[in-house]
Amino acid sequence: MKVRINRFDPNVDAAPHVEEYEVHVEKGARVLNVLDEVRDRLDPTLGYRHCCRGGQCGSCSVRVNGEPVLACMEEAREGDLIEPLELPRIRDLITDIAPVMAQIAWLNPGTGTGAEAPTCGGECGISQEAVEEIKPLRECIECYSCISSCPAFATSEYAGPTVMRQEQRLNLDPRDDADRITEAINKGLFACTTCHKCVEVCPKEIEIPRKAVEKLRAEAAKRGLSLPAHKALAKLVEDTGRSVERKETPFLERVPEIIEPYGEVRATVGFFVGCMFNGRVIQPALDAMEILRLNGIRVIIPKDQVCCGSPLLRTGLSGFVPELQKRNIDAFVKTGVDTVLTMCAGCGSTLKNDYDTPFRVADITEYLVEIGFVPPKKVEGTYTYHDPCHLLRGQGISEQPRELLESVAEKFVDMQARCCGAGGGVKSGRPEEAAAIGAVRAEMVKETGADYIVTVCPFCEFHLHQVTGLPVKNIATLMLEGYRK
Repeated sequence: MKVRINRFDPNVDAAPHVEEYEVHVEKGARVLNVLDEVRDRLDPTLGYRHCCRGGQCGSCSVRVNGEPVLACMEEAREGDLIEPLELPRIRDLITDIAPVMAQIAWLNPGTGTGAEAPTCGGECGISQEAVEEIKPLRECIECYSCISSCPAFATSEYAGPTVMRQEQRLNLDPRDDADRITEAINKGLFACTTCHKCVEVCPKEIEIPRKAVEKLRAEAAKRGLSLPAHKALAKLVEDTGRSVERKETPFLERVPEIIEPYGEVRATVGFFVGCMFNGRVIQPALDAMEILRLNGIRVIIPKDQVCCGSPLLRTGLSGFVPELQKRNIDAFVKTGVDTVLTMCAGCGSTLKNDYDTPFRVADITEYLVEIGFVPPKKVEGTYTYHDPCHLLRGQGISEQPRELLESVAEKFVDMQARCCGAGGGVKSGRPEEAAAIGAVRAEMVKETGADYIVTVCPFCEFHLHQVTGLPVKNIATLMLEGYRK
């Protein structure tokens, strides 16, 4: 097979360059086997790291076709592009991991002031509950794939996902005497967008955003250390049941409780509107109702639904969330529906992952593709699609929005997924960091040559328009344009 390897020797090369190699390897060979073959038979100067060859040491992490992998575990394929992680480079595929390693905390034994036991007189034991919480955080093999892929690490002073993982691990250990909450804040705790890219690339699938970042933020909230913007938002939710202030007649006051379809009823669903589509970006929600009507779907919209709690969970101010969960579940149970649709990626991810609902939750794009939709007419223009993190990684939905978009767009240019910077409370709490992440995304959009961006998240919609200057459309709005034609 032929593979390409990104090479760079600072003693010889003026800049990195790609070299192609033809190697002979056994069927099923791993990327590490390919690198060995290049070094042993073609070019002994190739630099790369490896050790255990069993996916347990993390030494051989590289990027293959843009994504971090363990070279010893990833099957090699014709045409692969092998590159170093996105970290400072020493030579070829060898990166400088020392600065990251220096940020990873070590146990600081003392009298015991950890989260599990404020004082224990030097006789600290770990409860079984703490052990179970710590276990998944100990799975890290320090491959630094998460660091390489983190949009916040790339654009800010954020120390990175695995650093936060270790802070929470030590925070849970009663033998540790350091103040891990303040330390985490100083290392950029509130810069994480909770995009879950770190989970996607982690060979051990460690859930760092939920099991570390959000837990540390919750501890910070208990101490009154949350960001001012996050505190204000939490108070607004508790006072009004909504995370955005009322500025015009909201969606829930504009529509009837039951919206009948045009023609035969194919299905009946509930609709969870979310705060942004209810009070700030109302038209796409109204457009979505027309889409459902045109596809034979009856929609029941309980008027007593409230904020899903996602902004509170992501920022650590989650004390009021159980009340919101109960109110929302009760509101839809009363309707008797067995499926509830969402069109906000954050709401959908929260209802699916943070609720225990007696009904199914489905994103509107997921449901339309599943039930079948009437093909719209093509709409003029060149469109690209932005994957909302809470839809792509929070719900595993990628192909369905693209199928809808390809059915209606005159020209569709796909784009690699990357966080835009709007999530995790970063847009409200650290706007300059959100803008820096957004600037990277804006360059990716520019490369597509698209006239319009299409997405399925109101937060992404606002932020992408701000950082790109391009019009951003919800998929429902674009489809309705096609139907009207």
